[in-house]
Amino acid sequence: MSAPATLLQSLQRIAPLAWPVFIGQVAVLAFSTLDTMLVARYAAVDLAALSVGSAVYITVFIGLMGVVLALSPIAGQMFGAKKLHEAGRQYHQAIWLALALSVPGCLVLLFPGPFLNLAQASPEVAGKVRGYLGALAFSLPAALLFTAFRAFNTAVSRPKAVMVLQLGGLAMKVPLSLLFVYGFTIDDLHLPALGVAGCGIATAIVMWSQVLLAWWVTRHNAFYADFGLQHGGLMPPDRAAIINQLRLGIPMGFTVLVEVTGFSFMAIFIARIGATAVAGHQIAVNLVSLLFMMPLALANATSTLVAQRIGAHEMLDARRVGWHGLEIGLLAATLLGGLVYFGRDLVLGVYTQDPAVIAAALPLLAWLWVFHIADAAQTLGAFILRAHRVTTLPSLIYVLALWGVGLGGGYVLAFHSQAWAPATLWGARGMWAASTAGLVLAGISMCALLARVHRAELRHP
Repeated sequence: MSAPATLLQSLQRIAPLAWPVFIGQVAVLAFSTLDTMLVARYAAVDLAALSVGSAVYITVFIGLMGVVLALSPIAGQMFGAKKLHEAGRQYHQAIWLALALSVPGCLVLLFPGPFLNLAQASPEVAGKVRGYLGALAFSLPAALLFTAFRAFNTAVSRPKAVMVLQLGGLAMKVPLSLLFVYGFTIDDLHLPALGVAGCGIATAIVMWSQVLLAWWVTRHNAFYADFGLQHGGLMPPDRAAIINQLRLGIPMGFTVLVEVTGFSFMAIFIARIGATAVAGHQIAVNLVSLLFMMPLALANATSTLVAQRIGAHEMLDARRVGWHGLEIGLLAATLLGGLVYFGRDLVLGVYTQDPAVIAAALPLLAWLWVFHIADAAQTLGAFILRAHRVTTLPSLIYVLALWGVGLGGGYVLAFHSQAWAPATLWGARGMWAASTAGLVLAGISMCALLARVHRAELRHP
């Protein structure tokens, strides 16, 4: 069988799982894209608050989300081994874990003082950030519960159920954000314009609606009956099962936290430069995040298939699908990144017509093509490694590459390089240059580690 034919066969297996994940993740990202566009047309200070507030929320949510997502490789391997009831039991343990993690997460969002001090936000921006995060604190438990639902459905090859709920959430988010951001008056009914805080309120309403619908689907759709999810209530906490999830989830959560803070802290540091700089950064980040949905979908689909094949003890097929998923993702990132790079002027015009904000964002997108390819490589590599339950070394790679080279190097270039670096690497541009370099290092390292894991499996099948 030729290599191209084998690659095509792998694509035919990955695609049915990848496209619902892609559409669902685009719907989720559309939440922040919509908020960015609405707030950008509302006030620059609210856009700055959205950038800082989003960085804080993402830091908290993504770190906790990574722990809950440990359910996916665990349930995926059990599904591959035909242990359906055990997979369902693990899902219920992930729900308990999500509820427990919500407590410290909400406290951080309600008291964001350390983040605001780090960002050196003005009193006006800080006040708006607090209002935004206060609404998102109410949203966090629902977001983590839905993460458990998403992780389970991904593991058992049912991503369309998640996609439908995410699209429904987006359909709710659009009118709610419009109403809360800009306000409205109908006869005697008046809602004042809430600006960035309105985005948080709309998100909270949507997330709790999604969780309630996810509960209803799980209880009434016949697909979930074989997993033992439609009889009785929530299974009691199982200490051993939760510890097993934490053993895998804590390194995963730390890895994701390092990855996200490597980017979210860019917004916090760039906020020191001024509202216009951080507004331009917010648009650039949102665009890169939209591009990221394709490799993220491929990574989810590939890791699901790899975990299932490992559970079925078909290691050769697991390795084959893993490498092919990586190759497909890199090819897609190269094509899509190049397309957006060459059309970046037109793309920025969709976000805003403010010349100052466009001027702040445009130089950052000079790094977009390489940034996106490297981001795809490290994401696919990390996800496939999680399917093999390899999580500790990837976290160390992320610390060195994303915190050390990306964030640390970016801070030096942005604020302490005027004496020796060219002007094109000062300020926000320096943060983006270093972040790109960190992603390149992470991508190469993840792929090398994956090759090492595969060689070890060949020696000890």
